[in-house]
Amino acid sequence: MRRIAALVVVCLAGIAAYAQDPVKVDPKHYKVVFENDKVRILDIKYGSKEKSVMHEHPASVVIFLTDGQTKFTMPDGKTEISTGKAGQSQAMAAGKHMPENVSDKPLEVIQVEFKGKTAPPPPPPAKKAPPKK
Repeated sequence: MRRIAALVVVCLAGIAAYAQDPVKVDPKHYKVVFENDKVRILDIKYGSKEKSVMHEHPASVVIFLTDGQTKFTMPDGKTEISTGKAGQSQAMAAGKHMPENVSDKPLEVIQVEFKGKTAPPPPPPAKKAPPKK
């Protein structure tokens, strides 16, 4: 019975650690530079070939401060490569990943994470008035 209880605790701890706040699980690479009730802004710095741990972000926007190429490993093991140029921005859907800077140079980005419910979809286009005769 103790073995089962210990196994349950280990499994629950593993699930909790599976995807967590990057600032808590990887403070070497992630620093909070601003936070309020609407957004959290992260300064993210990776050295050449450095890798993080599995973590998650809400919907966000990333602004590249340097050119870079990042490999994202997803929880299912699939990978994606993302390339960005300094000054470029990218919208990011909420999700879990493990990033790795695959370039030979340091990578720095600013990530603006949105808090709360995501913005509602835009309203449908206004209907045009019928042409005057």
